[in-house]
Amino acid sequence: MISLTESASPPSVLSLLRPRLGPYRGLVLAIVVLQAGQALAMLYLPTLNADVVDFGVLAGNTGYVLGHGGIMLAATLAQVGCTGLAVYLGARVAMGLGADLRIALFDRVSGFSGREMGRFGASSLLTRSTNDVQQVQLLVFTVLTLLLTSPFLAIGGLVLALRQDVTSSLALLVAVPVMMVTIWVLVRQMVPASQLLQRFVDVVNRVMREQITGIRVIRAFVRDANERRRFAEANTDLMAVGIRLGRVQAYFGAASLVVSNLASIAVLAIGGPRIVAGELRLGALIAFLTYLTLILGAVTAATGVFMLTPRARVSAGRIAEVLDTEPGIGEPAAPTRVENWQGHLEVADVTFGYPGAEYPALRGVSLSARPGRTTAIIGSTGSGKTTLVNLIARLLDVDHGAVRIDGADIRDLARRDVTEHVGLVPQRAYLFAGTVADNLRYGDPAADDERLWHALEVAQAAEFVHAMPDGLDTVIGQGGGTVSGGQRQRLAIARVLLARPRIYLFDDAFSALDNATERSVRAALAREIADATQVIVAQRVSTIRAADTIVVLESGQVEAAGTHEELLATSPTYAQIVDSQLTAEEAA
Repeated sequence: MISLTESASPPSVLSLLRPRLGPYRGLVLAIVVLQAGQALAMLYLPTLNADVVDFGVLAGNTGYVLGHGGIMLAATLAQVGCTGLAVYLGARVAMGLGADLRIALFDRVSGFSGREMGRFGASSLLTRSTNDVQQVQLLVFTVLTLLLTSPFLAIGGLVLALRQDVTSSLALLVAVPVMMVTIWVLVRQMVPASQLLQRFVDVVNRVMREQITGIRVIRAFVRDANERRRFAEANTDLMAVGIRLGRVQAYFGAASLVVSNLASIAVLAIGGPRIVAGELRLGALIAFLTYLTLILGAVTAATGVFMLTPRARVSAGRIAEVLDTEPGIGEPAAPTRVENWQGHLEVADVTFGYPGAEYPALRGVSLSARPGRTTAIIGSTGSGKTTLVNLIARLLDVDHGAVRIDGADIRDLARRDVTEHVGLVPQRAYLFAGTVADNLRYGDPAADDERLWHALEVAQAAEFVHAMPDGLDTVIGQGGGTVSGGQRQRLAIARVLLARPRIYLFDDAFSALDNATERSVRAALAREIADATQVIVAQRVSTIRAADTIVVLESGQVEAAGTHEELLATSPTYAQIVDSQLTAEEAA
């Protein structure tokens, strides 16, 4: 059952757009002038037509008909010219503002930490950047091309209609208030429905995105029918609210037509007998009917804008919600400068918890890592390993304690400095749509092909890239779907090597590699980045047993730290992990 209860009132579209209107003020002013010119031409034509009927056609004055007909043609051409140019400029303003909003959203989302991303969700952010922006664009375009004309036509039409015949204007005194009441009632119905519609668009996008990204899991567990049911439910909810909105718009269309036709009948009923009695000219009655149509048409056009406003206002609120969300990770007001980057890493008494979580993910974690040495982190699932890596890379900020690089708290460093000197190969290596070279040059845009091949050789990826149809120019699908998991990981390793950071973070970055390939990669890395700080997170003991220091995390706390041999004697968790993976001879 769909509930259409009202929620908190979203901010107006104008409050969202006002700070961005500056570059378009000249265009908006030109549109106002053009719309005024269009309205004047439209208002002048009925009076000319009345004169042609009364003093030309009925009087048999061909010259009058031809002369005033030429004036009517000129007025029509002026109207068409003003309308066409106003529509073109209106489209430029609407599209420009839409582009500005998308850029603002992109810039804001680019600075979000994991917390903000988790709050909104990827599918909702996509909807806000596309569908919601389109709703705002549509309203701006409609206002500039329809609503601006309506006041000129309504006021001017009323004045000129009264000038033609005051008595017939009684129909207007009834028709316009009835139309306004209809507008008010229907718009009140549209606000809550529009809010629900945008929420259901989010749900449909989320389900579709999960279907696409999780297709292998869905097929592996034969959950196709379940996913079809989920999508059908979300799609049905969206359709139901859409039908509700369509029904409201249909009511308005029917009501507008009824009011307009009844008003025309009333004018004819009032004016017809007066023409017969000689109290009213035929041309004046025709002109009055035309002005009546213009006035009610202006009200209808304005109402069409008002019908779009609730949904656009909801969309503006959703856009503003993202733009008003300050990234959890901000730039320091006066960044600390590190003159000589060495790569000394210190994690000091760090505590961190995710919003809504019952317990912190990390509690009082401390460790240090030095250049030229390898520090490994191991622990059971959910022990906080990836969270710790994300804190070191400053994808998240600590709640308590500090992460320091070369003695400086990373919260006091410019974010660019952190990203330049801390290189992360994440747990799930992501490749962008483009060529192999394009993906590698995310590490260093200026890298030439020679450096690319060297990085690939270190990452043990040169052989399979050579075997690709176009080598470095081979196109990789979005997410790296056209290469295997192990190949993705090796390309991600090559990419971070090109960045040449002082600290390397490998978050389970060898998990998809077979043992022989992993040993080759780690041996090559040991030679290539021997003077850098290495932090390796792994599940396999074989990956980290040779590390200079191994830190064991358990339930978000450091249980023990030391070498492989030391931990076998001091850490029950480490001993249990070793026993589950290695024989006694292999562990020794």
